Amino acid sequence: MNVGIFLFIIIAIAGMIVQARLDSVFRKYSKVTFPGFLTGKDVAEKMLRDNGIRDVQVTSVRGRLTDHYNPVKKTLNLSESVYGSTSVAAAAVAAHECGHAVQHAEGYAWLKMRSALVPIVNFSSMFAQIVLVIGIFLLNIFPPLFWIGIGMFAMVLLFSIITLPVEYNASRRALVWLQASNTLRPAELEQAKETLTWAARTYLVAALSALATLIYYLGFARRD
Repeated sequence: MNVGIFLFIIIAIAGMIVQARLDSVFRKYSKVTFPGFLTGKDVAEKMLRDNGIRDVQVTSVRGRLTDHYNPVKKTLNLSESVYGSTSVAAAAVAAHECGHAVQHAEGYAWLKMRSALVPIVNFSSMFAQIVLVIGIFLLNIFPPLFWIGIGMFAMVLLFSIITLPVEYNASRRALVWLQASNTLRPAELEQAKETLTWAARTYLVAALSALATLIYYLGFARRD
């Protein structure tokens, strides 16, 4: 069996386990009421204020765990299950997304690098697989096309790797603020930490999956 395929299968199984665990943890702590009955929106706005950020708007978006910070529009977009929820899980997610807003305000280097790669990665992620598949069929006729595809997919992998410190740092900022602001008590802080830890692991699995996929495609280059 191709090493890439073996790694991809193992990582895919790990990914399903991590996602299932994240869903379980989020559901569990979605039932734990946040002290003071602050909603995800309230937590986000408070953390933004405490960090001197006044130009970011907190909005609600459809979906579950679709939370994200948009540095271009300066909007902190919380999913329906977080925006109006008064749970510990919602507070953790909202604070994490605020962590990205703080990164942006401070000019965090890893976030700037990731943002710079977005246009390239959007293009590469759309066409890399197509170029690679066609490149494999034409490998003995026109090898450069295959290596162009490899280069495109390598950009996707690079983006996934750069995303890791961005996401882990945002979670660290969230937990530091939740503790320093006395927003959560020790037991609830541990619950928030568990939620964010499993969320971060999904990005780790994504990076490993991209690496396994790249190894799989590189296997074709070694074939006669």
